[in-house]
Amino acid sequence: MKHFFYALVLLSGITLQAQLKSPSEFLPNYAKQVSYYHQLDSYFAHLAQNSDMVIHKAYGQTNQERGLNAYIISTPENIKDIESIRANHLYAIGMGGKHSNVGEKAIVWLSFNVHGNEPAAAESAMSVAYELINPKNTATKEWLKNTIVILDPCLNPDGYARYGNWLRDISGKEPNPNGYDREHMEPWPGGRQNHYAYDLNRDWAWQTQAETQQRIILYNDWMPMVHVDVHEMGYNEPYFFPPAAEPMHEFITQGQKDFHNAIGEMTSKKFDAQGWNYYTRERFDLFYPSYGDTYPSFNGAVGMTYEQGGIGAGRAVTMRNGSVLTLKDRIDHHTTAVLTAVETAAWQKDKLVRNFRAYFKDGPKGNYKTYIVKNSGKNEELAQLLKRNRIQFTYADESKKLSGYNYQTDKERDFTVEPNDMIISANQPKSTLTQVLFEPSPRLTDSLSYDITAWALPHAYGVESYAVKRDISLRTKSQPSYKGKFEYERVYAYYVPWNGRASARTLALLFKNNVKVRSARKASAFRGIKVSPGDLVILKGDNPQINDFKNTMTMLLDGKPDHEVIESGYSLSGGDLGGEHYPLLQAPKVLLLAGSDVSATDFGQAWFYMDEVVDYPVTIVETQNLGRIKLSDFSTIIMPDGWYSLNDGQKNSIDAFINDGGKVIAMGGALNLFEDRAGYSLTRFATPSDKDKDTAEADEETLKARYFDYQNAERRAISGSVPGAIVENMLDKTHPLSYGLGERYFSLKTSDSRYQLLKNVWNVAYVPAGYKNFGFIGRSLKKKLENTVTFAVEQKGRGQVIYMVDNPLFRGFWENGNLLFSNALFLVD
Repeated sequence: MKHFFYALVLLSGITLQAQLKSPSEFLPNYAKQVSYYHQLDSYFAHLAQNSDMVIHKAYGQTNQERGLNAYIISTPENIKDIESIRANHLYAIGMGGKHSNVGEKAIVWLSFNVHGNEPAAAESAMSVAYELINPKNTATKEWLKNTIVILDPCLNPDGYARYGNWLRDISGKEPNPNGYDREHMEPWPGGRQNHYAYDLNRDWAWQTQAETQQRIILYNDWMPMVHVDVHEMGYNEPYFFPPAAEPMHEFITQGQKDFHNAIGEMTSKKFDAQGWNYYTRERFDLFYPSYGDTYPSFNGAVGMTYEQGGIGAGRAVTMRNGSVLTLKDRIDHHTTAVLTAVETAAWQKDKLVRNFRAYFKDGPKGNYKTYIVKNSGKNEELAQLLKRNRIQFTYADESKKLSGYNYQTDKERDFTVEPNDMIISANQPKSTLTQVLFEPSPRLTDSLSYDITAWALPHAYGVESYAVKRDISLRTKSQPSYKGKFEYERVYAYYVPWNGRASARTLALLFKNNVKVRSARKASAFRGIKVSPGDLVILKGDNPQINDFKNTMTMLLDGKPDHEVIESGYSLSGGDLGGEHYPLLQAPKVLLLAGSDVSATDFGQAWFYMDEVVDYPVTIVETQNLGRIKLSDFSTIIMPDGWYSLNDGQKNSIDAFINDGGKVIAMGGALNLFEDRAGYSLTRFATPSDKDKDTAEADEETLKARYFDYQNAERRAISGSVPGAIVENMLDKTHPLSYGLGERYFSLKTSDSRYQLLKNVWNVAYVPAGYKNFGFIGRSLKKKLENTVTFAVEQKGRGQVIYMVDNPLFRGFWENGNLLFSNALFLVD
């Protein structure tokens, strides 16, 4: 009987192995045509059903209801103990879990296709997974004895499906390698981004998108030691694998760098043997914290980017060197490189485990040990961001005088911690990530950065904040407390402070329910309530159509627990509720422009804001259809950054729309439509002499350039650029566009676009002389930004244009920018 049992087990294993199919056996067109997303899903379901080395872990859904899936791969023995291995791993780094006697394993996470139009990534995921569990591949079985692999075959299913469905629709029977063929010219908005046209590879830390939020939950449940992020780039590029380029953040450890070097040595040998082109140490740096290589790095892992030439390649394309790059080539390169990463992790398992645990025990790496964020309505969103990243924080439960670095003044200052202020200690498991997100000014080792160079959360959220160089002893609590509601005899009005995203979302909800709302234009005081400019007031007398006013408002204001009841419209100081300082707001009817004239990502940020941040209705029209629209049906037009080519008729219709009382919110490149046009005040120079001076300086630089060498051309070019820096702005605090933003606004500037302070407009936010900045700004540009406008409002006829030189919605994480955009949409009239 005993022998029969073993024979049955052996036969079962042989049957499973016999059923296991390679990608090309399962999908007849594998490596010849891009797979549909459902085919990718089906293949991994096949692996999970036919191997005892795979666990399927569904972790969520996209906006378009496609599944988000990861697959845990290891030996059958490890798979049986998988929860004990995970719990023991987390326990060792102080992130929960439970100690057990399971052997130490290297934890490797493989991420594919964060950009949907980089299909060789997802295609290679099938090949990588198969080789890891292929019974005939004895080498991978040895690696997996020491290694747990978590494989996510497609981080961006919606983008991947958009690209793949398009390519299938326009593909001929045979691939056309001619770069002019339409299979190499993807239409707007392309498959790179997700449903909301967000670049998910810039969202790891901020987690504004559903895909990222759900993935990071699973990521934090595992905390891998190695993370491989698999991409494609322009098809004429050779393969890139680590080591990464400078600048590297100063918190990148020597152990992480050593593993990069080991990867470079191992992978180069594999590529050398095949004669495949590649490069290392160029372009792809480790600085901005929200990438698929840097975010894992600041969570202790060895984060790595792998890039294969292939964007725009379709199924096959002729490269500059005359050779034809096929989809199969791209898959083979990725498969070899990624498997080498797993092999290196298995080989270096002991060192990985040792370095990873040390990362979480060594304590804070930076100068500051405690961060204090003063109590604000914006802290609710900040708390959500910290929770998603599993950064621990508390709230002060007493007052205490301290001294520390003040973000807003860039100086050391005395201050008082008060109850409900947020306290974030750097002494916690997520110490490094905490310090990276709160550091005032990251140190650049090389100014040739791939992305933005500053991102401090206190500036992003626009909240008075301090950094202290020591731990502080303070009584704290886990939740903020709200003061009790005032007792009242009657309801005259409801008061809602304008202090963050929840305020704008509440106003949107009130408008959608046809509630009339007023906004304060002057500071006033009522019994127990101080009203600031921008705060909302809902008068019972304005809303006679609401039968049960009290209960209806209680329901609609549930998302704003700091609202209050006002018993009388008679103010103790300031203005009465029925006076001119409390005008009625008009519910906007919003038109958002889209199409090939518009930056897909900037359009997506505005769309996401309307759909998800404030949940307010919007009509989206592509610019080529603008002539078919009756603009008088709308009150507000949002024009995201882009390269608009509107004809004179379209421009004239927008002019008439504004003159008749409409509002246009123009962002970035959309300002070009109004620059130096008759009837508008938008111009780059305040006076002719200023223009002449700028021209003379440019001519002088051209003369100097005659002596420049060729080698340093790229470095000289960045002298006039700003890849992404935080810039101080003065505010006209009396203008509705500035309500709730604080004493000053710190803008995230990502382009060299600039306009000297404008005449005959309201220069609401401008860069002053001697401004403070954080991050890299080119030497020749820095002085030129002084006394330039960032956000302005021009009255034209009965309407207005709001000029936004910088994008306040950039990547969705600049929370004070979300509020500024809310001001533009709802409060500016």
